[in-house]
Amino acid sequence: MEQIWIDNLPDDVPAEIDVEEYDSLVDMFETSVSRFADQPAFVNMGATLTYRKLEERSRAFAAYLQNELKLEKGDRVAIMMPNLLQYPIALFGILRAGMVVVNVNPLYTPRELKHQLNDSGAKAIVVVSNFAHTLEKVVEQTQIESVILTGLGDLLSAPKRTLVNFVVNISRRWCQSSIFLMPFP
Repeated sequence: MEQIWIDNLPDDVPAEIDVEEYDSLVDMFETSVSRFADQPAFVNMGATLTYRKLEERSRAFAAYLQNELKLEKGDRVAIMMPNLLQYPIALFGILRAGMVVVNVNPLYTPRELKHQLNDSGAKAIVVVSNFAHTLEKVVEQTQIESVILTGLGDLLSAPKRTLVNFVVNISRRWCQSSIFLMPFP
């Protein structure tokens, strides 16, 4: 097969990669966050998350999972959120803790969510508040022991965070929640 895209790669991007360069995905992550510490890793709704902040927050989240929630290596942790700055923090925090990431579509119906959580064996879930009403309907029928709730605007600047979370909270007031709520670190 002709690989026509190779001619369009930037000069500093090799056409082949060394798959033996890193011992694990976490090793590659830690090397990258060290190398690019002050560069933007992710940008969302005008907020920037640098590699340094990603490293710090994912490490703190990994410690939270291990020390506070008492999850162990190999445990499954679901992430039910769209593309937000919290996603890579949760993803790399889970991986750094030696746990398994279970990606969950935030648009799942309660039946679909229940099936995926039970099928995966997830013990914890990180969910954005505006999708918590779906989880609430099935959480007691799953193996989920811990729910970590984050707001849509939690990692935005103070004025934007307040406004975004206020609007989301108003829209979910009529959805009373009985699940344990924990703010995202």
